[in-house]
Amino acid sequence: MSHRPGIVVFAYSEPGYEGLKALIEAKANILAVYTHQDDPAEEIWFPSVYELARSHNIPVYRPTKITEEITSEILALQPELIFSIYFRRLIPDIILQSAPLGAYNLHGALLPKYRGQTCINWAVVNGETTTGATLHQMTAKADEGDIVAQQAVAILPTDKAIDVFHKISKITKDIILTSLPALEAGTATLTPQDHSKATHYGRRRPKDGLIPWDKDATTIYNLIRGVTHPFPGAFTYVEGKQLFIWWGEVLTGETTAAPGTILSTNPLVIATGKGALEVSDWEAPDLQLTTGMVCTSEHNIC
Repeated sequence: MSHRPGIVVFAYSEPGYEGLKALIEAKANILAVYTHQDDPAEEIWFPSVYELARSHNIPVYRPTKITEEITSEILALQPELIFSIYFRRLIPDIILQSAPLGAYNLHGALLPKYRGQTCINWAVVNGETTTGATLHQMTAKADEGDIVAQQAVAILPTDKAIDVFHKISKITKDIILTSLPALEAGTATLTPQDHSKATHYGRRRPKDGLIPWDKDATTIYNLIRGVTHPFPGAFTYVEGKQLFIWWGEVLTGETTAAPGTILSTNPLVIATGKGALEVSDWEAPDLQLTTGMVCTSEHNIC
């Protein structure tokens, strides 16, 4: 190919890093990269898109918002192809529509399932055994565009959300590398999504880690592994003080104790709606746990 189309990349997090890395390895004609300033309130566990771009002398920017001025700057670059890979902000339609070869997003799920935000965490929380990544055309409605490529990965029973992120990041690189030639040539085959099979999940917030002890032990275990480090974590309250549970193991034996009751402290075992949870990693400053205490969803119990 004598001419390599100009590409603008919007990317963040580990999938964004691996996607940009794939484009660099493929010697793509990257005109500019747009990423984010790291949030000091967030545990930054992933490599830097910003530093990767800088190390390869690619113009890179970290705007807090895609303003009209920035939009004009991007349009002036005349990108022929656009990639969005775990970029967290809305990209104006005028930018997406400006690329004659199309604008494509890498979504961390097997669309049309798990449209929406924090799809990897949701898949683990919901106890899924398979997920994947989808490269699809960007349209006015998020995650609804035609599919370029998809690849699946297994979610093992002991996988944390971070483990699945690493798997998604690896296949992101594979998908970009294998899809790029056809996208650059304008010959990629696009497969419409079956919208009747779509599921949608919204953003998860730290408060969504509150443990519902009336649920069965497996459901609670899946919540824990879906939000444990480096994410905000699963938590409960004991005598008005917050207790974070970072890891545990399902115990399937029957118990007659009320859900949330601490059955033992060495090891720490807590009754659930069905079965019990043996907790191996927990955090509760200034809280001395004893058998018989009850974990609740209320923080104002004295």
